[in-house]
Amino acid sequence: MANRPAPALILREGDLEQLRRLTRSSTVKAGLAQRARIVLLAADGVSNTHIAQTVGVSRPTVLAWRDRYQVKGIEGLEDEPRAGRPRQVDHGQIVSATLAPPPKKYGVTHWSSRLLGRHLGIGNGTVAKAWREYGVQPWRSETFKFSTDPELVAKVTDVVGLYLEPPENAVVLCVDEKSQIQALDRTAPLLPMQPGLPERRTHDYKRHGTSTLFAALEIATGTVTAACKKRHRHQEFLAFLRQVSRAYPDQELHLVMDNYAA
Repeated sequence: MANRPAPALILREGDLEQLRRLTRSSTVKAGLAQRARIVLLAADGVSNTHIAQTVGVSRPTVLAWRDRYQVKGIEGLEDEPRAGRPRQVDHGQIVSATLAPPPKKYGVTHWSSRLLGRHLGIGNGTVAKAWREYGVQPWRSETFKFSTDPELVAKVTDVVGLYLEPPENAVVLCVDEKSQIQALDRTAPLLPMQPGLPERRTHDYKRHGTSTLFAALEIATGTVTAACKKRHRHQEFLAFLRQVSRAYPDQELHLVMDNYAA
């Protein structure tokens, strides 16, 4: 005699719409959506064998999730905690692996979180979390230079001391220059902003050669004394220094600057 189909599963009050949402959601785990579909088909009176064929699982799996729902409701469809202690990932080991160069087989010079995650058999999110915790940023690169000046320490101490504790009644200026600045001009006058219209300018321009900017920044106040010159010879630099001197006629000046070529 053929086995009778199982009776339709009776859903708990309010579960129907929630189960439907689980099957339609793109954010829930695939396993949970599959179990919700099993329960819905069982509630429609579909046979366990047909449910198994439709969902792509075994018949005992269908029976197990029917029973779990009857006992615990929707909460019973969630994954149960696995036995044993949860896996602990040592962030220190992740950082140690990050600081070592990737194997040559990968063909890269720096780790990415995804590549290192695959290499260590962990998620890239775990790698990123360890990097944030230790302040490691493999994607960044900077340059440095060793000084061969035997008086470097004394010079650095002098400059830093001048910034931190300037002499009384004196002005400390940081002086620098920027050469080869393109002197460009638009081919037509700028059109000012009007109601409903932004400021407009032509896309093309004409060249007027290059210019050199000399500037002196007053550390204490942020005041800038500046001049633009057509050339950057020693004559222009001396003229700028005289301009700075005129800007501070009655004060002692201390200038911090690099070895200007002129």
